[in-house]
Amino acid sequence: MALRGKRVVEFAGLAPAPFAGLILADHGASVIRVDRPSASTLDVLCQGKRSIAVNSKIPSGRELLKRLVASSDVLIDPFRPGVMERLGLGPEVFLGSSGLNQKLIYARIVGTGPFKDMAGHDLNYLALSGILSMLPGPDKPEFPLNLLADFAGGGLYGATQILLALLARQETNRGQVLDIDMVSGTRYVSTSPLIHRLHPSTGRFARERGTNLLDGGAPYYNIYACKDGGFMTLACIEPQFYKIFLEKFCESLPDDFTRSEKWREIVVATSQNDRKVWPKLKEFLTNGFAMRSRDEWAQTFFGSDACCLPVLSPEEAAESGSVLRDKLQPLLPPGKHTREVLTEDFGMSNDEYARLLGEGAIGEEA
Repeated sequence: MALRGKRVVEFAGLAPAPFAGLILADHGASVIRVDRPSASTLDVLCQGKRSIAVNSKIPSGRELLKRLVASSDVLIDPFRPGVMERLGLGPEVFLGSSGLNQKLIYARIVGTGPFKDMAGHDLNYLALSGILSMLPGPDKPEFPLNLLADFAGGGLYGATQILLALLARQETNRGQVLDIDMVSGTRYVSTSPLIHRLHPSTGRFARERGTNLLDGGAPYYNIYACKDGGFMTLACIEPQFYKIFLEKFCESLPDDFTRSEKWREIVVATSQNDRKVWPKLKEFLTNGFAMRSRDEWAQTFFGSDACCLPVLSPEEAAESGSVLRDKLQPLLPPGKHTREVLTEDFGMSNDEYARLLGEGAIGEEA
């Protein structure tokens, strides 16, 4: 695997930092999560990682962390600015002129540059990125869980920056500090819609929110409720796919519905991009999808190019998605691998281990 032999020290934190660590672990890196002794965790992004418990408030604990980081390739800092410096583990300690590890990639994941000292979460950063204002919703923009800022603009973008820094190190033989802010990361992963919005001449997002092709404005790019409460996604943008969809859709509905005078002007493929009929086309599709169950519609369009697929539940998707299924493991208890990592990976003697354990500098799984 590409990162085999690389060691990553990931300080326990919330979504973006553990996701970045997960990506590195998935590609072969040895990722060591640093927890506080007696801490609890809800971190489910722990596949392939090991946990050690170290008390950074005790001098011997801080010295131990310095030793760990000094022999690692990457450090992932999930804290607000200044926390690592107060612990005596800031970038200068490792990358300064007399630093302990001048090849270290020191990755700091924060909210946003201008507001980096303020508390915030995914929704706040999404708001500052400009992309939230473009997301669809009936009376206000709706947000896609915490996927865009935390995981895409923070964790995924952060892991990409770490990988690029590791490549650069092969040329320079030097590490670097990466200031990964989630607002900038969110804007980066949203480059295409933002450029279209800022250059209305492209026409893609020139209209107000909720009236464009990809934001719920187009009836043929939307989500529809079915008879049983399930949902179908429709995304037949290209005319040839729209034609296939419309034919199969109409064939599956009662004749008295599809041949009604009310729908005459829209039951033709040429109506696809006629904005004047979009409201009526949406009504037609809404009423039609509501006549059959999700699974009936899924069977109707299975194997076709209609671009019409069912909305699966997480449980259903897990059954068919091996990547996610492989990650459905128990939480990683803090300190589970303290002894293994320190004695086997770092060669700590049993006497030193016992001393640090007695001092409360380290902890084991509760």
